[in-house]
Amino acid sequence: MNATGLGLIAGLALGIAAVVGGFGAFLLVLVLGVAGLLVGRVLDGKLDLSRLGGRGRD
Repeated sequence: MNATGLGLIAGLALGIAAVVGGFGAFLLVLVLGVAGLLVGRVLDGKLDLSRLGGRGRD
């Protein structure tokens, strides 16, 4: 399993562990899943966040 999949699973697991039931829980799990996915994509090198820092390469 690559870091993207692992990050997604970790985010979903943290969301489920943090909150149980309801629409608010659904949204929290969704947000944490997306955060885990993004972290995994960065670790895999498939997402470059260097341009968000304000200093772009010229």
